[in-house]
Amino acid sequence: MAAGGRGWFRALALGVSFLKCLLIPAYYSTDFEVHRNWLAITHNLPLSQWYYEATSEWTLDYPPFFAWFEYALSHIAKYFDPQMLVIENLNYASRATIFFQRLSVIFTDTLFIYAVHECCRCINGKRAAKDILEKPTFILAVLLLWNFGLLIVDHIHFQYNGFLFGLMLLSVARLCQKRYLEGALLFAVLLHFKHIYMYVAPAYGIYLLRSYCFTANNADGSLKWRSFSFLHVTLLGLIVCLVSALSLGPFLVLGQLPQVISRLFPFKRGLCHAYWAPNFWALYNAMDKALTILGLKCNLLDSTKIPKASMTGGLVQEFQHTVLPSVTPLATLVCTFIAILPSVFCLWFKPQGPRGFLQCLVLCALSSFMFGWHVHEKAILLAILPLSLLSIQKVKDAGIYLILATTGHFSLFPLLFTPPELPIKILLMLLFTVYSFSSLKSLFRREKPLLNWLETIYLIQLVPLEIFCEIIFPLTPWKQHFPFVPLLLTSVYCALGITYAWLKLYISVLTERISVRQKAE
Repeated sequence: MAAGGRGWFRALALGVSFLKCLLIPAYYSTDFEVHRNWLAITHNLPLSQWYYEATSEWTLDYPPFFAWFEYALSHIAKYFDPQMLVIENLNYASRATIFFQRLSVIFTDTLFIYAVHECCRCINGKRAAKDILEKPTFILAVLLLWNFGLLIVDHIHFQYNGFLFGLMLLSVARLCQKRYLEGALLFAVLLHFKHIYMYVAPAYGIYLLRSYCFTANNADGSLKWRSFSFLHVTLLGLIVCLVSALSLGPFLVLGQLPQVISRLFPFKRGLCHAYWAPNFWALYNAMDKALTILGLKCNLLDSTKIPKASMTGGLVQEFQHTVLPSVTPLATLVCTFIAILPSVFCLWFKPQGPRGFLQCLVLCALSSFMFGWHVHEKAILLAILPLSLLSIQKVKDAGIYLILATTGHFSLFPLLFTPPELPIKILLMLLFTVYSFSSLKSLFRREKPLLNWLETIYLIQLVPLEIFCEIIFPLTPWKQHFPFVPLLLTSVYCALGITYAWLKLYISVLTERISVRQKAE
């Protein structure tokens, strides 16, 4: 960004930081206790016990770098309230504890702010505008800094996604700037902070191989095989090995690597999370329930042999389907691999530089969200945030972004179920959504409409769905007998929109023509 543009960016960053401070007294979820417990574990116990300690049900299940991050925070936390660092103080939440934990999220978000700044610098600025409000860089900054999902997940529900997404966006920015080794280092570090980012690792691996390890293309875009650089491959390998050694090496020496891995990948958990993430498995589960009801009415099933509904009751456990085949972790792995494969092939055979990398990254994230095992509803942000960078480039990407962001953000509503947060989440969602639609419509005013009539009707129907779930349903007798209905309706309806956005993006990527300039790159 130009020097004259730093003022508005600083204002956006300060504004959203002030909003985060106002949300300090808001509701917080069990994730608040999770991180308090991790502070206590890493502060009091030696390294050899971190991944064995089980006083609380919220055991340490993030990679070692995040554990060291909690360890560093704990040495600041002791000055706020030492009692929060007592392992046996389960569900401890003094005012000082709340203030410290909230403040730690806000402070670490400075990395996210810097990463957004660097991403804005990567925008080529072809769409010049006299009004700052219509500049692509300004729109992108708002879509990222003021992202509704990130605000409610981190600063109400409570997590540390901001600085983690900051690492990811900063690595994306470095790759766009052709600073490949920096980008690879940042992403390697990110993987050892939170392993969910393995979802997008194929995009990074193929792009670095295609753009860094092979140093030249032919005029038609095909690869010059003789341009392969053993030095570049060696440098990338060294980065991955050194970061992995720094993270996992101590546990390898202690003979605890299997224990760490068992904590990171708990496959004993069920197919779906506490409530169904809006993905393919939500539709699959809903179909199974519908077939079960139909089978009972037609006397095709024995009611005594049907397990009680458990997946929508807030419990994380294994689940056996009644009519459709039950899904195993291996089945989800195969489905995810098949879903990701076309995007990886496009990145290799249809190189488009940073744009192609971003498309592949989003598709990897979305495909993993659609078919992964025990997917959290919050994982949709892994696709929404990088898609923001594409939304300001082409009108078709903007349309897909609006569908995915609106539906994905709405699917996060059940995370905030307490009455005081109802007006907050609705107001923030409305403000962000209205801005997204108006700014992108203004940016592409000379091109075709962002959405067709069917897509518009689908998104509008989110309003009556919310009214029914929040106002009408609690007043009906169904609430006592079928308390899971609002979650079921939200997950299934949002799954339709997210599936549609995934398919539409895939079709767009597979059918997109490549310019001569992109081939040369």
